[in-house]
Amino acid sequence: MDIKARITIRTKKLGVLIRDARLAARMSIQECADAIGVSRNAFRSYEIGRNAPSLPELEILVFFLNLPINHFWGKEAISDNAPPTEPLDLPQLVGLRQRMIGALLRQERMKASISMKALAEQAGIPKSRLKAYELGERPIPVPELEALLSLLDGRIETFFDKSGPIGQWMVRQRAIQEFLELPPELQDFVCQPINRPYLELARNLSGLSAEKLRSVAEGILDITF
Repeated sequence: MDIKARITIRTKKLGVLIRDARLAARMSIQECADAIGVSRNAFRSYEIGRNAPSLPELEILVFFLNLPINHFWGKEAISDNAPPTEPLDLPQLVGLRQRMIGALLRQERMKASISMKALAEQAGIPKSRLKAYELGERPIPVPELEALLSLLDGRIETFFDKSGPIGQWMVRQRAIQEFLELPPELQDFVCQPINRPYLELARNLSGLSAEKLRSVAEGILDITF
């Protein structure tokens, strides 16, 4: 295959991958065009494989779409992996979380063996409002929730979503932040595929009790000496 044909095929394939990435991110052509500083028509020409972006444009695009640049050298269509359902109903999710927060607050109050009336008086709020909070009928302002938890010796962090879609996103964001806080040499170590067996070993060791770790250490010393 001559160079010209290879360029044409690669341009077409790149266009498919660009469109796929944009659809997966639920971005419009105009938004992506603005991000990399080209016209809407120019970006559309990239998607249909008539023209191809420069490497700097591609780098800005992956940054904008929060993608690994390797996507554009792969074959997997990420937009196909998106759930074929409607986007999250965020107002409904807020209502659900509101009821969960109320139930957790009631649980904390019962654990502390404090009556609703006593807690309301200590917090300086009407008992009817506290009842509405616990039933999830009324949203609890964060400062009030913090004040109530301080009276119950609770922590706001225990109320954060952990299993829902927002909670899972928050866990991923925390993991990314913690990774970025590692020294550069450790980041590099973690990213090297050849080091994965060591990471797996470290994870397995972290789950062992102190007694089992001591036994493993003694076994290593026996082998060494």
